[in-house]
Amino acid sequence: MAGGTAMLKQTVQSYLEVRRACGFELKSQGNLLRSFAAYSDARGKSHVCADTAIEWAGLARLAPRRARRLGEVIRFARYARAEDSRHEVPPPVFGSSQRIRPIPYIFSTDEVRHLVQAASQSGRETLRRYTYSTLFALLACTGLRVSEAIGLRYEDITPEGLVIRSSKFRNYAA
Repeated sequence: MAGGTAMLKQTVQSYLEVRRACGFELKSQGNLLRSFAAYSDARGKSHVCADTAIEWAGLARLAPRRARRLGEVIRFARYARAEDSRHEVPPPVFGSSQRIRPIPYIFSTDEVRHLVQAASQSGRETLRRYTYSTLFALLACTGLRVSEAIGLRYEDITPEGLVIRSSKFRNYAA
């Protein structure tokens, strides 16, 4: 049976490669899925089994952690089932693995103007006040993430526009 159970580990590896090719890092998710595959392997399972997945996810002490573990297996099982119907997609018995995201606050044009002005007048006249006012204005008019704006260098300003070398999903070589 050992030859058949290695199949789940290979399917996990394939899933991770496909997702990473789409730009996802999947560090902790990869560790979770490899742990699940090893747990399933120890029980002689060569495909995702809903009962085994629920049992494995239930090993976490905290309910949100159980939901997250099972959520990762559910996403993986959907992928695996597209190729092989013997994979079972477990029900989300521990609740949603998705965190509730706060509703973003959208600043009005006047609020952005006041924020940039306040930053340019704050504290002593140092480079810091100009840096913050420029940063806030750049974020407001481009929609960049803070990390993307901080990662900008002088040579990233081109006649065609800004060159973003480090984004949420990718770091591009300089």
